[in-house]
Amino acid sequence: MNDIKLIVTDMDGTFLNSDHQVSPQFPALYQELEHRNVLFVPASGRQMAGITHYFETIKNKIAFIAENGAYVIYKGEEVFADKMKEEDIRAIIDEVRRIPGAKAVVSAKKTAYYETYDQEFIDFFSFYYTENSFIDDLQKVASLDDVFKIAVYHPQGSEENIYPSLKHFETKNLEVVVSGAFWLDVMNKNINKGKAVQKLQHILNITPQQTMAFGDYMNDLEMLKNAHYSYAMENAHTNVKKTAAFQALSNNEFGVVEVIKDFLSHP
Repeated sequence: MNDIKLIVTDMDGTFLNSDHQVSPQFPALYQELEHRNVLFVPASGRQMAGITHYFETIKNKIAFIAENGAYVIYKGEEVFADKMKEEDIRAIIDEVRRIPGAKAVVSAKKTAYYETYDQEFIDFFSFYYTENSFIDDLQKVASLDDVFKIAVYHPQGSEENIYPSLKHFETKNLEVVVSGAFWLDVMNKNINKGKAVQKLQHILNITPQQTMAFGDYMNDLEMLKNAHYSYAMENAHTNVKKTAAFQALSNNEFGVVEVIKDFLSHP
């Protein structure tokens, strides 16, 4: 474990506790990671702004994987940005509108867009999409901004209530992934956190054997497969626990920080 050069962690349900908080121990641990030349990388389905604001003091020193791998930044510079096709965006929005109870957030480079008037939902998703804008018709976004991902929410659960209606898009060069208990993400094919990790590993000459990763949900599977030291959180989905090599304490016990502390305790 002493040869680790890259630590990648999912955010919600993994690095952050259920109150969306970072462990108070992390700043001191980061200083030691920096001293050892270990790159720390938050990786999330969130938009970029929804991740970077947790790391204001170090955001130009680390890398970020946003939009489930569709947008990658390293030391403040764009590494990769993947744009969805206009016709795909419109088709997905049409389908989402046919699902009772479902709501879509179109996550793009400038901001995230929504068309609902449901203030409770707006307040809820604003935790994840801190830069957001109302638009009277989500179909218009396709010609206004570079869209990375369409996130779809259902209050009764995404795996049962959204995925069956949207899975057919997997045959149209798109990824359809259940990213949380209530969220599902649609993006271009072969876009995932694992591919983004591979890009960083390639440009930084870091191997999977030198990589540690943490996750809790289905959109973390490819990322975990690209790390020799892969950890599923105690609160993780069953499939994530089957994929990961190790298990960490739950996000509410700041399991990621506890594993990093153990790693740093070995000179």
